[in-house]
Amino acid sequence: MPLTPIQSSYKRMVIKLGTSVLTADTPYLNRPRLLELVRQCARLHASGIDVILVSSGAMAAGKEELGFPELPPNVPAKQMLSALGQPRLMRIYGQFFEIYGIHTGQMLLTRADLQIRRRYLNARQTLQALLDHGIIPIINENDTVTAEEIRVGDNDNLSAMIATFAQADLLVLLTDQPGLFTADPRKDPDAELIPLVERIDDALLAAAGGSSTGLGTGGMTTKLQAAETATRGGATVIIAPGYLPDVLIRLAQGEAIGTRFLPAATRPESRKRWLLAGYTTSGHIVVDAGAAAALTRRGSSLLPIGVAAVQGDFERGDTIGVYNPSGREIARGLTNYCAKDVRRIQGHHSREIEQILGYEYGEEVIHRNDLILL
Repeated sequence: MPLTPIQSSYKRMVIKLGTSVLTADTPYLNRPRLLELVRQCARLHASGIDVILVSSGAMAAGKEELGFPELPPNVPAKQMLSALGQPRLMRIYGQFFEIYGIHTGQMLLTRADLQIRRRYLNARQTLQALLDHGIIPIINENDTVTAEEIRVGDNDNLSAMIATFAQADLLVLLTDQPGLFTADPRKDPDAELIPLVERIDDALLAAAGGSSTGLGTGGMTTKLQAAETATRGGATVIIAPGYLPDVLIRLAQGEAIGTRFLPAATRPESRKRWLLAGYTTSGHIVVDAGAAAALTRRGSSLLPIGVAAVQGDFERGDTIGVYNPSGREIARGLTNYCAKDVRRIQGHHSREIEQILGYEYGEEVIHRNDLILL
């Protein structure tokens, strides 16, 4: 079926389709809505734009397949629905894209695939090979085998990681809302749409609401987290309503729809993109004023003596945030020690690490070569 190409300044787009968009706020996958979104993606593809889909909806497809049974809200039930629904969802995508002569390829990823350097590079090479052959990648969290990543916000944050490591120009987060509001519009009739965001702050996070359908796992808070990651990776991010006619085409042509988040002034180099893509929100480190100054002004490594507090949990090799005493994130990096070990050595000199732990992985909690300043 011939499609009219469009003119766009974007060369590579990551499009995240939420469950509420695919179901049109019903219990079912809405075939007309899905076909319409596929048509728009096909037109972008025909215009020479690389299109990468990050699609939710596997659990909704699984529920539909089973006739909507009553199931316990636990992880095994969710994983079972994902295992059943994912091939069903891909089959529908394949049939719809085939109308336009376009092949699709499935990529199931976990956070570990983007945190471990070798797996990160393999995933990036696979993605690029698909794009080089004119195949539209359809990406989802590998929910059937990952208990940790099935939590709230998995595909919002996954799409931001994909946009970062794929060097996308634009990340579009389609949702059931017109964009980001000053308050939850479902509760506050005076809430106003925010058309442009230059910086994500606490006020914006406080205004964000949660998932309203019960089928999806994301909400506006996770979209803000995703926007923060992707903009730091150099992409423009737009939260827009998936129900709007030709929304993807209009966004690609530069029309002001929804809420637009401006990208960082410069794109980070490859290794720093990996650090951003592998970021974990499960824990972070708070440093004292002296360590904050050493990191930001002198480009130093983070030593245990400068660690003031450890929040949450993380493992050795995770990408974690580094916060100054006022609570602002100033850096991200690969930690040489797990959270439990950092708590034991915090405030101590590096020469004491082996005496305290019985082993050591280096003098630094985070080496400066594994650190990106924000």
